[in-house]
Amino acid sequence: MLLAHHIMLKEVITATSDISIQECIDLLFKRHVGSVVIVDESQRCIGIFAERDAIRVVAQKVPLDAPVRGVMTKKVFTVNENATFEEAKSIIDLHGIRHLPVVDSEGKLVGLISVRYIINEFFGM
Repeated sequence: MLLAHHIMLKEVITATSDISIQECIDLLFKRHVGSVVIVDESQRCIGIFAERDAIRVVAQKVPLDAPVRGVMTKKVFTVNENATFEEAKSIIDLHGIRHLPVVDSEGKLVGLISVRYIINEFFGM
């Protein structure tokens, strides 16, 4: 059975909520990723800043020196590392998201399911 921890990226780009929007956009660009997971001091996911957020911020002319906490997506959907691929896929489909943080039984971030990564791995694109 294919589980979330089998298909997740283990190296997740993270930041704290006090990082500036500009620094977050720089991380997206320099690390070639589609999202930065925002975590608290206990490594629990409190937000996510994705490409869609960056486009929205630029379009709304939000000052890029402001903290990311004001513009990150706060309602973050997560999946347990032992959830099935079908459960993860259902969350992704239902909420129209491309990045799904994976957490352990204590709610700490352990990985990230990326739709782009799955397509590249399974279809060689």
